[in-house]
Amino acid sequence: MTGSTAVTSTGTSAKAGTRTGADHPEDGVVEPEDDTAGPEDGAVGPADAVYALVSTLVRHSRRDVSLTSASALATLRRTGPRRITDLAAIEGVTQPSVTALVTSLERAGLVERRSDPADRRVVLVALTDAGLDYLAERRRSGVEVFARLVDRLPADEAAALAAAVPALERLRALDDAEREPATPS
Repeated sequence: MTGSTAVTSTGTSAKAGTRTGADHPEDGVVEPEDDTAGPEDGAVGPADAVYALVSTLVRHSRRDVSLTSASALATLRRTGPRRITDLAAIEGVTQPSVTALVTSLERAGLVERRSDPADRRVVLVALTDAGLDYLAERRRSGVEVFARLVDRLPADEAAALAAAVPALERLRALDDAEREPATPS
């Protein structure tokens, strides 16, 4: 069962086959039962920490659109206007789902459909000014929550977090590159 996780009674996740503080509250230490760690195990701790932080930020974020909608809006901000098929590929969802999503976002005034100047037969989805404003407000809100949390850290931990930013940005860029559909030549 190497690499699988379970949720403990305290709501935290622990790698299967580990002893958690919930099992032994006197020490709160997570100890492996054996030392047969897989190659991905070095990333488990940081990944869990990042996932938990993202979950915290999401809990404090605006909830007026779904996470899928927010992700699609952020993709359009990052990549510019896109065909629905490209947006579906980037987001990892079906084209019919993205079509329904775009229709909903269009009704809300956050995106618009427009002709591709290079090929008038092609319809692109683009952010409206209201969509850009929405994303800016959502980002501002998230940054405020994050800043309040960082302000509560000791200086050395805040500095370590700041030092990790370039690596986190590279990870995001790698993921963006993997999700980006190939452009026709």
